[in-house]
Formats: sequence, C-alpha cells, structure tokens
Amino acid sequence: MKNETTLLMIKPDAVQRALIGRIIARVEDKGFKIVGLRLVQLTEVNVDRLYDIHIGKDFYPLLKSFILSGPVVAIAIQGNNAVKVIRKLAGITNSPEAEPGTIRGDFGLDLTKNIIHASDQVERAKYELSVFFKDDELVTYKLITENWVN
Repeated sequence: MKNETTLLMIKPDAVQRALIGRIIARVEDKGFKIVGLRLVQLTEVNVDRLYDIHIGKDFYPLLKSFILSGPVVAIAIQGNNAVKVIRKLAGITNSPEAEPGTIRGDFGLDLTKNIIHASDQVERAKYELSVFFKDDELVTYKLITENWVN
C-alpha cells in the first residue's frame, strides 16, 4: 500500500446543489483523511493551469466556462492508494454511464455536469494540488482510526 495525496475538486454544479457535505462524507466513510480544504472561485489562469492538458480540445471552452460559473471546493485527500481509490469512488467521467454507488453515478447529470474532478495519476495529483494549495497549507495529523482502516 502506498500513502498518497490526491486532489478531489467539487465542481460548481455540486456546490450549487448543496452536495459538498455528502461528497466529503463519502471520502471520510472510505477511511481517507482530509489534509486540505478550500472553497474558491477559480480564475481563467487557474482553470488553464488545472486543465492544461485539455487546452485546444473541442470541449475545452465549454469545460472552462462551466468551471468558471461558480465556486469549487478543492480537497487534498490522503491515504493508501488515494489516487486510484478516489478515482474509483468518483466513477467514470460520463455520469449517466457511471455505476450506481459512485459519486458521479449517484449525483452526476451528464458528461459536462459531472459533479467532481479527481486526479488520475500520482504525479498529476501533485501538480493539480499545487493549483490550489501551497505545500505548507496541507496539514499533517494522525487519525485515531488509521490503525484500523490502513
């Protein structure tokens, strides 16, 4: 098992639908630790940094407009195999095809309004976390339950 830190971003549609607490509860219920949390209205520069790999693709203008449409919640999540497990908990990108029980499967409306963004690789997670948090803004602490869930 690898202790990793990953990014989960709650998108504007989930913020507007008051799903923040329900999404965070799923992360905590799975045994992960939140080491950073921020509600923020992204700028165009931040969106371009976060989604740099999509700039120039046909869907990017719609994605960018959507992410800029309201505040997002950035969550730094730590735990064993966090990147892989959080991606699985998130469900596939196209919400109507996502499995029931996943965040997107239960709450997502369509391909664009798909509730959350989750980093897909350890190195990418480090980069994406840097869009929202400075290194000294992530906290270190031990949960009493870590001996039981890790």
